[in-house]
Amino acid sequence: MHKTLIALAIGAALSLTACQVNQANSPAQVQQMQQNPLLQVSHLQYQAPDFSQINDEHFAPALTQGMAEQYAEILTIANNPAAPTFDNTLVAMERSGALLTRASAVFYNLAGSNTNDVLRQVQSDMAPKMAAHSDNINLNPELFARIETLYHQRLSSGLTPEKIRLVEVYHQNFVLAGAKLNEEQKLKIRELNKEHSSLTNEFGQRIMRGSKSAAVLVTDKNLLAGLTDAQIRAAAADAKAAGFDGQYQLQITNTTRQPILANLDNRELRQQIWQASAERGLSGDDETASIVSRLAQLRSERAQLLGFDNWASYRLAPQMAKTPEAVYSMFGSMVPAVVANTKQEAAAIQAMIKSTGGDFTLKPWDWEYYGEKVRQQQFDLDEASIKPYFEFERVLTDGVFFTLEQLYGVTMQPRPDLPVYHPDVKAYEMFDSDGTSMAIFYADYFAREGKRGGAWMSSFVNQSSLLGNKPVVVNVMNIKKAPDGEPTFVSYDEVSTMFHEMGHGTHGMFSKVTYPSLSGTAVSRDFVEFPSTFEEDWSAHPKVLANYAKHYQTGEPLPAELLEKLLASRSFNQGFDTLEYMAAALVDMEWHSLPADAPLQDVASFEANALKKHGLAIEAVPPRYRSAFFAHTFAGGYSASYYAYMWSEILAADAFAYVQTQGGLNRDIGMKFRKTIREVGNSVAPMEAYQNFRGQAPTTQGILERRGLTQ
Repeated sequence: MHKTLIALAIGAALSLTACQVNQANSPAQVQQMQQNPLLQVSHLQYQAPDFSQINDEHFAPALTQGMAEQYAEILTIANNPAAPTFDNTLVAMERSGALLTRASAVFYNLAGSNTNDVLRQVQSDMAPKMAAHSDNINLNPELFARIETLYHQRLSSGLTPEKIRLVEVYHQNFVLAGAKLNEEQKLKIRELNKEHSSLTNEFGQRIMRGSKSAAVLVTDKNLLAGLTDAQIRAAAADAKAAGFDGQYQLQITNTTRQPILANLDNRELRQQIWQASAERGLSGDDETASIVSRLAQLRSERAQLLGFDNWASYRLAPQMAKTPEAVYSMFGSMVPAVVANTKQEAAAIQAMIKSTGGDFTLKPWDWEYYGEKVRQQQFDLDEASIKPYFEFERVLTDGVFFTLEQLYGVTMQPRPDLPVYHPDVKAYEMFDSDGTSMAIFYADYFAREGKRGGAWMSSFVNQSSLLGNKPVVVNVMNIKKAPDGEPTFVSYDEVSTMFHEMGHGTHGMFSKVTYPSLSGTAVSRDFVEFPSTFEEDWSAHPKVLANYAKHYQTGEPLPAELLEKLLASRSFNQGFDTLEYMAAALVDMEWHSLPADAPLQDVASFEANALKKHGLAIEAVPPRYRSAFFAHTFAGGYSASYYAYMWSEILAADAFAYVQTQGGLNRDIGMKFRKTIREVGNSVAPMEAYQNFRGQAPTTQGILERRGLTQ
């Protein structure tokens, strides 16, 4: 059974069998299903989806039939009269659901990266059904009895370590899904799951619509002073595409902070943009605040049913952190240094406001603008002077791909013959140092209509030697593409994100495990960001920078003086960056630390009280995500888990510091990291895998140095 289907169930009952589906189909529907490419294994290399044949109308019938087929397979396994064995139970489950795995992988990737009204409707329709399908598996008493038998026998039955790990992962997932509940409790959890599934889907769709409608329309070009000509042309193109020819549309990104504010001179317009971002979801047609309150309540009720004090305790039980107290302790130990650093940064920015003739108190919409002036003053570094050296294609090929070859011995070759789901997407094939083909990789880096905000990695096919599958992986970002005919430049933050997402990508593409449920990134939330954050730091390595940071016209390398300033400036504004992240992470934890009997909360006051409680209530530095558009926690899989980025960063910083003592950028240490961390997926417990690489447990010294928070 694929890892997406042993995840914690979120939905209600759906009693569906293959027979029932077939009986419901008319002759026309049967013919349509026979022509559905998702019903067959793709003929393309490594089963890469044939996007040239897949249409929107194929998804609903394929998903429905996929659930029916897998449910029939699961019933056969659960009702097998033979005594449970590893092969007739877990291996059989790992092999089940091939159609559903195939169809859902394509569907949910496109629903996030290239959606439309049809796909959004399918997503809404399928959300409770898919969650119910998981319930029907995870709450099946006969199936769980077989798994529990194997769990109790796991250490005495001669299983290999990877098989023991699979037994333990299955058992834990089923228990956390409610397999040990009585029938009355199971019925209740199904009801909660149904509502939860619908609400998380609705939240995601509302914030996507809300971010689009929050875009700020400008009629007077003079108000855009401070933006580059390319930024102004892009704003004009966006306005024209939205039906406002002759005007300028400034898009809202998914974070509270808006990058464009660093350049925009007009303070009133900066305030308007910031408020459009920060106040999303609080009112209007796409209001999400009420969903936030109810989701927090639902999760707490579900956790109580499962024997936990709150959702945070439930969610952290299988993670490295184990308890909410461990997370609160980690952040609490860092708050004094972070707040002190942030206040120093704020004082420098306030002084800059005064020195440039401003007579006002620093506000959130001022931080980026005047912070950039402070950065230029402290480091004599102008962002505009750096960008010509960060042309997108060169960063990708001579930066990201170059690092993969230097560390891990792999190369990426373009595959223009493979069909893609959008013209901006490019396909590549990964080859090992001996010429062996390893994986297919899709690069989807540019922002567009129909793509949710942020950056992520996902898989169309997960690696598994049991199933004979090689990985097919995609990286998705939202880089603003330059107008046709012009080069696309990326900020250094975007450069770092490209490396970060490739860290996730190689976690999937280097995977070398037997069972799909243990493949690639199927690790705990507070470990999955470790390999990606580790990869991110190579973007600043002098040898890597020298290879990709070249002027887009002349090919001249970034001058040594600029390079030195760039590297020195990496520690700038780290108080702000760290505090806004910690604020979001702690707000997430507080929402999910509510007890089951807590009433519905007012979002704005709850958030304010949470920040005050943890000493993070600094007006000029709001959380990176406000609750009403916090997709990670209220639409994605990071509820009570947003802390994981920093938890993983502790591992990454410690590991990167260790690597520098081993010669830095070299194949030997790269291959050690590849084999001990990336190849093993979840077949080895996270801390065990880390210590296999590092030789000891991590310390926090590395992260403080990485963020420039030490003296």
